[in-house]
Amino acid sequence: MFSKINRGYYTCIVLLLFIFSAHNSGYAQEKKYLATTIAFYNVENLFDTIDDAGVNDAEFLPQGGNRWTAERYHAKLRNIAEVISRIGEDVVPGGPAVIGISEIENRGVLEDLIQTPPLDKLGYDIVHYDSPDRRGIDVALLYKKDAFKVIHSTSNRLYMPGRTDFYSRDQLVVTGKLFGDRISVIVNHWPSRRAGPEYREAAALLSRQLSDSLNREHKNAKIFIMGDLNDDPTDRSVFKVLGAKAHADQCGKGDLFNPMWQLFRDGIGSLAYRDSWNLFDQIIISTPVVNAEKGWRFYKARVYNEKFLIQKDGPYAGYPFRTYAGGAYAGGYSDHLPVYLILIREK
Repeated sequence: MFSKINRGYYTCIVLLLFIFSAHNSGYAQEKKYLATTIAFYNVENLFDTIDDAGVNDAEFLPQGGNRWTAERYHAKLRNIAEVISRIGEDVVPGGPAVIGISEIENRGVLEDLIQTPPLDKLGYDIVHYDSPDRRGIDVALLYKKDAFKVIHSTSNRLYMPGRTDFYSRDQLVVTGKLFGDRISVIVNHWPSRRAGPEYREAAALLSRQLSDSLNREHKNAKIFIMGDLNDDPTDRSVFKVLGAKAHADQCGKGDLFNPMWQLFRDGIGSLAYRDSWNLFDQIIISTPVVNAEKGWRFYKARVYNEKFLIQKDGPYAGYPFRTYAGGAYAGGYSDHLPVYLILIREK
C-alpha cells in the first residue's frame, strides 16, 4: 500500500513494507520512494478535417461518411486531452511522464492535442514519424519536456517476406533519460486481427530484434515495449515470439516480463468485443526494469478504466465509450482504454 506525500512530475510516496522475523512476528517499516507513470493509449482514429492526398481519410472529412466536422474534431481533442491528463492521477497527478500513442493521422493532430487544455499547461512534446500504413495512421510518443530528455529516436519498418504490397505501422524507438535514468521505449501498433497471426508474429519478431539491439548497445538497458498488439498476453505472438514471460521470477538477463499477464488472467481488459474483454494494449518491460538497484523500477501495472470512460447505456453499455458506436456519432473517447505502469525509485 502507499500514501501520497506531495505532487509534481513525480510524487513522493510511502510504501508500508511488512518484514517477518524468524519467529514469524511481523512488523511494518516505512520507506520513502519517488513514483512516476509511463503509459500507452490507442486514441481511435484521431484524424483532422483536412483532405490529405496521401492518406485514406475520406470518411474523416466534413463531407465524408462520418461527417467529421471541426466541432467533432475539437470535441475529440478535448476528450483525449482530459483522459491523458488524468491517467494515474491517484498516484501522480498531471498526466504520465511518457505516453505512447497510436491511431493518429499525422504530427499536426498531436500538435493540436498537446495545445488543448488541460494538456497545454503540462509541457508535452512529440516524437513522430510518418508510417506507410494504408489507413494513414501512425504511432508516436508524447513526453513531458521537464521529465524526459530525448537522446535519439528511429522509425523501423515492418516487412513481410514475399509481400511487396504490405504496409503497416512502423515501430518507433525512442531512447532518453527519465529524470536522469536512461530508458528506451518501443511504441507499437501491430497488424489487425483481420490479417493472419503470422503478421502479428512478424511484428513481435521485429520488436524482439529491436529490444535485443538495445541490449547489445547498452548494458542493463531499461526497455518498455508498449502498444496495441492486437493480441492478448497469452497469444503466441506475445508469449512465444516476443518472449514476454508471465512471471518476473522467470526472467533472467535479456528476458522480457509482461506485467499485464496477471491483469488479463484476472479478467481485466482494455477493449471489449462480442461481450468479452481483451487486453491488446500492453506495456512489456526488460529485466532491469524489474530488479533495478538504482533508478526507476517497476511497481505496478494498471488499466485506466474509470467510469467516465465506459458506455453507460444502449447496446454497447459496459464497453469503452467510443467516438462512433454502431455507425452513429456517440461523442465518446476511444474504443480502447489506456494502460500504464507505476515506476518507483528510492528517495
